[in-house]
Amino acid sequence: MTEPQPTKRRSWPGWVIAALAAMAAVLMIGHRYVPNRLGNIGSFLETFLPWLGLAVPLLLAVALLTRSKVGTAAVALLAVVWLGQFGQLLLPGKGGGDHDLRVVSHNVGASNPDPAGTAAALAETGADLIALQELSDASAYRQVLSKTYPHSATRGTVALWSKHPLTSSSVDIGIGWTRALRAQVQTPGGPVAVYVAHLASVRVGSEGFSSEQRNTTITELADSIAGERLPKVLVLGDFNGTAYDRELAPLTYGLTSAHAQAGFGFGFTWPSAFPLARIDHVLIKGMTATDAAVLGRTGSDHRPVQADLKL
Repeated sequence: MTEPQPTKRRSWPGWVIAALAAMAAVLMIGHRYVPNRLGNIGSFLETFLPWLGLAVPLLLAVALLTRSKVGTAAVALLAVVWLGQFGQLLLPGKGGGDHDLRVVSHNVGASNPDPAGTAAALAETGADLIALQELSDASAYRQVLSKTYPHSATRGTVALWSKHPLTSSSVDIGIGWTRALRAQVQTPGGPVAVYVAHLASVRVGSEGFSSEQRNTTITELADSIAGERLPKVLVLGDFNGTAYDRELAPLTYGLTSAHAQAGFGFGFTWPSAFPLARIDHVLIKGMTATDAAVLGRTGSDHRPVQADLKL
């Protein structure tokens, strides 16, 4: 009697897993080469780039279930690539030391149902400067913040409240109404140029990821900052884009992210209920971040961001 031959294990699941892992790795490493010509797909990818890391546990689970050595090895390499791209954000011990200035920035949301509560929560941080975007009624915030912040500037839908004296002017970012300002704040460590901005929104529709108007506001704001004469510069606001988005490069050039320098984790800020991207930023020049954090939810669809700075 002929003995039955052992069933040969199929290897194709492993190669499929390896192919998918390789695709994710290539997108992580070469995201700058994904063209924007069709629906700004490159910028869309870069907006959510860290989330490609979800492929690691998903593919690993399939590789283990199918007992695929090839698949497991490919997923391990993908994990290495992901850590190479984003691992520095997860390193502990960044920043530290005393600070001269604490700043908070928040898109408070035009339809915020509790502006007074939001203002009170921001004031409780003890910040020296509070920058707000998407103001629909500045008086509600002024009523709360003016008790602690005697100096302020409101221009269109953006505002800055300060414990230190300031002078301000509007900044035209080419959107048709005022959504940016520049203030010169007289801090104990010397004058600081503070820009508060709410760049144009992006849209996702039938034609893809539409960001032309947002990109125009990036260029206009970047040009204003490039002409800044003060050595200490602080840029606060909702940029409607992440640091990985190539279109933000003209604005971030020469500036440092306070969160990248002194924060922990990805610092996602939007949407507030389950943040998927960091589109609210604190950028600095001529100073050092000693701490940075994303604060708790308010009545807005964004979360506030905070940074401690050494002048």
